[in-house]
Amino acid sequence: MKFTCNTKELNTACNNVIRAVSSKVTIPTIEGILMECGSDTLSLTGYDFEFGINTTFAVDVEEPGEIVINAKILCDIIRKIEDEDVTVETNGNSVSIISGAVKYNITGIDAKEYPELPSVTGGYPLELEQKLLYSMIMQTVFAVADNESSKPVYTGLKFTLENGELTLVGVDGYRLAIRKEKVNYSGDEINFIVPKKTIKELIKLTDIESDKNILVSVGRRHIIFEVENYTIISRLLDGDFIDYKTALPKAVTTTVLVNTNDAVKCIDKTLPVIENNQKNPIKCIFDNDEMRVSTVSSIGRVVNSTHANTSGDRIEIGFNSKFMLDALGAADTDEIRIELAGPVSPAKIMPIEGEGFIFLVLPMRLKNEN
Repeated sequence: MKFTCNTKELNTACNNVIRAVSSKVTIPTIEGILMECGSDTLSLTGYDFEFGINTTFAVDVEEPGEIVINAKILCDIIRKIEDEDVTVETNGNSVSIISGAVKYNITGIDAKEYPELPSVTGGYPLELEQKLLYSMIMQTVFAVADNESSKPVYTGLKFTLENGELTLVGVDGYRLAIRKEKVNYSGDEINFIVPKKTIKELIKLTDIESDKNILVSVGRRHIIFEVENYTIISRLLDGDFIDYKTALPKAVTTTVLVNTNDAVKCIDKTLPVIENNQKNPIKCIFDNDEMRVSTVSSIGRVVNSTHANTSGDRIEIGFNSKFMLDALGAADTDEIRIELAGPVSPAKIMPIEGEGFIFLVLPMRLKNEN
């Protein structure tokens, strides 16, 4: 194998693909990047048995071939090269990387030892605008669990396609985020859960300024996202996911209409005296067209308020400040509607009109502040 390509382009590709290379499995092949050279293209693949990234781009090929190179070593070398072009040549498992006056000789691994990536055949195809999918993910991924302490299935983002509508749902046991949008899909109803790691990598590769769509292929156990010149393949999570429709509170005793940015600022000003979000919740009082926020800790006490249109019963309720700020930060409207059903029921946060997004935040028990 021998090819020459732009150093910057190779560096970008390596830095993206290495994110799929295993850091836990100490198998030399899986710690590497698979390089496959065709007649005029170079393909790079990283894969850890659960998640993979592949990219293909044009290069000047003198001799096709394939090799696996340790990902960290390869990325370190390419990152240090200053010349515009770099040449990679193999002789058996020996790899030469040449650019300007510098020449590296390292040992690669036979590409035949690299595992075959799963394929999705006969699955459900879907095309989504990059900007739309990015927006939907950013409004739900914050509520996806970071670890498996509750249920492993909650470490993923649930997708539902039904009647031409895409619904994304994230939950971690303390909050719930729902985002809906009409899409061009007329197939059967499908549900699948994508791991949070995969979703985060998809976000990094998404270009919201691009007019190219993301192509999605869903199989029984795996999913493939094709975005720009990258392909992401991931296993799907399996398990019983919460029925979000039954989780939504039915009763409403207090309704609050508030400017989103004002609510964020009001809560944000309490953070300097909060030691631990779990031990020191913020207290919110909604009454007399006011949102009043306070908290007490060993550091001190803070009280703040902002205007809000309130209707219904006066309510005092406690929240984890981070959870509330995450939900408010994900709202993409200037104003929001908060529906409450007492101090022990979750807060329901929505747009003023419609239910394009719905965020639920569970309350926290308030301690005596005196």
